[in-house]
Amino acid sequence: MTSHSRNIADTARLIWPDYRPTPLVELPLLARACGVARVMIKLENERPLGNFKSLGGMYAGLWALSQASGSGDIGALLADPPSSLPTLICASDGNHGLAVAAAARRVGARAIIYLHDRVPPARAERIAALGARIVRVGGTYDDAVAAAAAAADASGLLIADTSDRLDDAIVARVMQGYGLIASEIRDQLAAADRDFPTHMFVQAGVGGFAAAMADGLCRFLRKPGRMIIVEPETAPSVARALRAGAPELISGALETSAEMLSCGLASSPAVAALLRHQAVPVLLSEALLGDAPAVLLRAGGPATTPSGAAGLAGLLYASADRVLRRQMAMDGDSSVLLTITEGQPCLLPTGRRPSRDVIAGATTSR
Repeated sequence: MTSHSRNIADTARLIWPDYRPTPLVELPLLARACGVARVMIKLENERPLGNFKSLGGMYAGLWALSQASGSGDIGALLADPPSSLPTLICASDGNHGLAVAAAARRVGARAIIYLHDRVPPARAERIAALGARIVRVGGTYDDAVAAAAAAADASGLLIADTSDRLDDAIVARVMQGYGLIASEIRDQLAAADRDFPTHMFVQAGVGGFAAAMADGLCRFLRKPGRMIIVEPETAPSVARALRAGAPELISGALETSAEMLSCGLASSPAVAALLRHQAVPVLLSEALLGDAPAVLLRAGGPATTPSGAAGLAGLLYASADRVLRRQMAMDGDSSVLLTITEGQPCLLPTGRRPSRDVIAGATTSR
């Protein structure tokens, strides 16, 4: 673990005293089905709040409040929060807003979360349960982003996970928080004396998580070292940005079952990182995205959503297409890394569960 990653991990322990790395497991059934040697999955559904956004939104929100309080130290802020703190404001499809609301609640600050009209009530209710005020915005996620930015200019701290500025300090902290996931993976593979993957399939909304994974892992990948970005066909914001060399706004409703990936404009800092790492986009149909959670469950993985299993959907698509397999240099010796980015409350099937091999952080059920 690098010194910077240790700092983020130390901060995570301050935020959550019971912090631990999320499990990294292998699913042999998926590997056989996809014609590769190994499929490794990082289980971010087991992160506090049930998704990876807790690392980015909480870290960035608390960092911003520590700066505003004058201490510049998250530990000091948590130990003795001032009686008066600025309001945290953000836009969200659900998970980022939950993390920012949790950051505010942790130190007694207020939070206002802007949600577009298609964010499901259940996601809004989870945010409201943490004491945040919900503001509904007509249109898409990008409309909510604009509304949150306008409101923050007048009355609070904007904790955005996307920006058109390459030097945006808040977005940088959000991505640094996500980078802890890559650091955990590096440590888990090293501790278990396992080889690094040859391919990563990573889902992308505005691209921040994918960029953090690229920055943290691409230089460790074994040949051919492919980074594949997975998006819905209806919301290809990162794919368009990679083709154009910079973010370009996509118009339209951006409707998809992968709700957390419904973004029309990619984040400039994320796109810059993904271009640097030569990431390749793959666009998926709604049918493929919708089928992936059930495939994962049958193979011994956790319950999740189309957003959470989008990386797997990308692998299933690419592994079944001879042209894509050849373009990606994927074969029977390939080792693939996926991330399940959020959980989905539901009952697991009864009876015997398919096997999964544990790399670190969980027990095997056979």
